[in-house]
Amino acid sequence: MKIGIDLDGVVLDSETTFRTYEEIFAVEKGNIIVDREEPKFQARYDWSQEEQREFINKYFLTVSRESGLMSGFLAVYRLLKKQGHEFVVITARGGHVKEMKDDAERILSENNIEFDKYYWRVEDKLEICKKENVDLMIDDDWQIVKKLSENGVKTLYFRDTNLKKLEENEFVKEVNNWGDIYRIIK
Repeated sequence: MKIGIDLDGVVLDSETTFRTYEEIFAVEKGNIIVDREEPKFQARYDWSQEEQREFINKYFLTVSRESGLMSGFLAVYRLLKKQGHEFVVITARGGHVKEMKDDAERILSENNIEFDKYYWRVEDKLEICKKENVDLMIDDDWQIVKKLSENGVKTLYFRDTNLKKLEENEFVKEVNNWGDIYRIIK
């Protein structure tokens, strides 16, 4: 099986770290949460473009450097690789801050993780999923999951606390950890 895989919030525990620093920044700025179910700070908070740039400049590299692997990822990844599954990384990482790609590569290298193919700074994951003919995509952004599933790409929605719930169907299954992912793929 060819598995498309996002990095942030799926392989790397960066989304939890992002939300921590987003809250710190929001409290410092006196901003409120606009929509807690949104995964990205641009829609989650009522920040001006200047505040968004300030957050990116102040915290993106810190978050990237503090993030580690998602709990259970390494064990499940190794089992699935041993069973012959192929992994294609399809991520937006490296788009806002180039050095974040370097941090991801460092973490993967330190853990002896080598995916079969990499797509960095991706803006349209549907295009890559179709091009690569992935059998299954794993992502944590409900908007991406919705787009992929509506276009016939089977998707596992790695949903973290508070994020928008999607109705499951033949193209969308919700997972909350790597054990769930293993059970579905196996």
